[in-house]
Amino acid sequence: MLKIRRATHDDAQLAYAIRRLAILDQCTEHYGAAAAQAWANVPYTNGYAELVAERFHLACLDDTIVATGMLDVHSGELGALFVHPDHLQQGIARAMVAHLEQLTVSAGLGEVHLDATLNAAAFYRRCGYVGDSLAVYHSPFGLELPCVPMRKALAPV
Repeated sequence: MLKIRRATHDDAQLAYAIRRLAILDQCTEHYGAAAAQAWANVPYTNGYAELVAERFHLACLDDTIVATGMLDVHSGELGALFVHPDHLQQGIARAMVAHLEQLTVSAGLGEVHLDATLNAAAFYRRCGYVGDSLAVYHSPFGLELPCVPMRKALAPV
């Protein structure tokens, strides 16, 4: 059974490992092997661990963490949605998005936004997000990756 829970500092290394596997498995086709490898190899830092503890949620099947998702409830930004390659096409990403959207509504925000990777833009469109223009994501480690800024209006509960 799928459960989604808040991440803790202790979950950060596993969240990083899922992120790395997902990038290499799902992003290489759209970004090329070198760019995907550079992105996957961004070093694990204490700052990442703090971000995981502050903003991440984890999807778990039984006791196994299979996906991550991040939400900044102050800005309504959704991100870091990574599903372990062994658990794709099981509705886990959609469940994580719905969970994070509900948290956004509970925080009193009427809209959520994100920068979709090129490989994920179609998924987000199926989840009701809009946005077609390309932009460039500038990572704190100097990577520049094409992305698709997207938004979704959320109905209050």
